[in-house]
Amino acid sequence: MPEGHTLHRLARSHQRLFGKAPVAVSSPQGRFEASAKLLDGLVLQRAEAHGKHLFHRYGPDQVVHVHLGLYGTFSESPVPAAPPRGQVRMRLVGATHYTDLRGPNACELITGAEVRAIRARLGPDPLRRDADPELAWTRISRSRTPLAAQLMDQKTVAGVGNVYRAELLYRHGIDPMLPGRSLPREQWDAMWADLVALMRDGVRRGRIDTVRPEHEPKATGRAPRQDRHGGEVYVYRRHDQDCLVCGDTVRKADLAGRNLYWCPTCQPAF
Repeated sequence: MPEGHTLHRLARSHQRLFGKAPVAVSSPQGRFEASAKLLDGLVLQRAEAHGKHLFHRYGPDQVVHVHLGLYGTFSESPVPAAPPRGQVRMRLVGATHYTDLRGPNACELITGAEVRAIRARLGPDPLRRDADPELAWTRISRSRTPLAAQLMDQKTVAGVGNVYRAELLYRHGIDPMLPGRSLPREQWDAMWADLVALMRDGVRRGRIDTVRPEHEPKATGRAPRQDRHGGEVYVYRRHDQDCLVCGDTVRKADLAGRNLYWCPTCQPAF
């Protein structure tokens, strides 16, 4: 599932390509057809993201809410628009580009009140200027739930997925099973600041890179990472390999139905 930086990149791209101008909206697949007809020809006022949710705002009560889920994707190309290929839920055509949405978990026309209700269920998003890390700290500091599970809870921090979760805990030397209430406040402040920086970097680069300069391939002479995620990471999907820092074997386990990655030496048990 795409993490928060991907949605913010999409929001920026859609704002740049389609914002502040009339757009043609259609649903070649048909599942969004009635809503598309209401929006066709309107001005896309703003595109924004909160966590893993994307919002296209056409008016106070005309907002397209998209959640990509596991399989949703947007593809962008210059106009003229080619005939639709595959199951295109929503097509957006502007003056210079068009974008096709396929396979989302949600693509729905909602009201401003419904937008506020969705956002009220979400924790602070490190990529939003209105984010309040105190809200996340309040939930974390009152719970015995392992910190690794809390970081994946979108009600605690919006936009963090499996990659950012694993890498943030590693970078701060934290045992994934540490209860939230046992985390020192100053450590949470450092983690939040680091998360903001990492996710902003993800927006700029379009990939997740978490390895510090002294551990990068160029500095150590090791081979660059080769997989579809692309970015350099410490532990995510590096199970059964040597830790880049200490040489111990990176571990993997199941936590709440998701794979958890960590180094037992660099992240000692509490």
